[in-house]
Amino acid sequence: MKREIDFVKFNPTQNMTILVKTNHSASEYKHIASKMMSYDSVYAEQVGFIEQPIKHEAAAYLQMAGGEFCGNACMALAAFIASEKGIEQNALMEIVLEASGTDQLVTCQVKKSKEKYFCQVAMPVPRIIERQTVVYEGNDLSLVIVRYDDFFHIVIEVEQFNRTEKERAQSLAKLLGITFGASLIGILLFKPESMEMAPLIYVPPLDSMIWERGCGSGTASLGAYLSWKNKGAIAAEIKQPGGTIHVTADCYEDEVTSLMIEGAVGIVAQGKAFISV
Repeated sequence: MKREIDFVKFNPTQNMTILVKTNHSASEYKHIASKMMSYDSVYAEQVGFIEQPIKHEAAAYLQMAGGEFCGNACMALAAFIASEKGIEQNALMEIVLEASGTDQLVTCQVKKSKEKYFCQVAMPVPRIIERQTVVYEGNDLSLVIVRYDDFFHIVIEVEQFNRTEKERAQSLAKLLGITFGASLIGILLFKPESMEMAPLIYVPPLDSMIWERGCGSGTASLGAYLSWKNKGAIAAEIKQPGGTIHVTADCYEDEVTSLMIEGAVGIVAQGKAFISV
C-alpha cells in the first residue's frame, strides 16, 4: 500500500531539506522521514512537517521528524511562506514561526532576489557554553560544548578535515547519543585560520548521521562560541562544503545575548511522494 505525501524540497546552502505539507499522525513522522530521505525516494538530509501554529503570532509550526531544532529548515519554511504570499522581487517580508526544539518564537526576514530567497533568522541562544578536556581513545581531547535545552553542539578546533578527525567525530557522536537523551548532537570540526566548518549532525531518534554540506544551527553555535571566546560581538562568514552562511553574535559576561544567521534558500522541487506504509 502506498501513501501520497505532498512535499516541497529546498536547498539552503546545499543542506537539502524536505518539508511535508500534508497532515499525518506524529507517530508516522519518523517512518515517513526515513523513507523520503532515502536515496531511492525524494532524497534529502532532513525532513520537517508543516503544522498549524499554536500561538497567533506565528504563521506556521515547524516540526522536525526527530524533534530537533533546525535553522536551515526554518529558513526554508519562511521562504516557502513568503513565496506563497507572493513576495515581490527585492521586497522584504517578516515571517514568525514556531518550531520544535525551542520554546522561543523564531523571527525570519525574507528577501527575494531572482529565484533565491535570502533569509535572516534570529536563532535561539544557547543555555551555556563550556570548555572541557576529556580523555577519548586514550588521548586528551579539548572541546567546547554549546548546550541548548534539548540538544547540544560540540566545537572541536582542528588543523585538517581528514579521515582520522571525521572518524573520531562519528564515534564520539555515537557515544554521546548513547549517553545522553538529546534530540540532536552536532560535532562541529572548525579550522579557525580559514573559518571553515565541517558539521556532523546526529539525530538519535532517527539514527541519522550526516556530514551536512551546510548547517544553519551549527553555524549559529559556532558564532556563539566565537562570541563567547572573544568576550564580545562577532560577525563571521563560515565556509562550509555547500557554501557560506553568515553569523552575528554578541556575548555579555559569558552569556550569549543575541544570535543571528543569514543564508540563501532555493525552492527546487514540489510534488507528491509515494511512501509504503
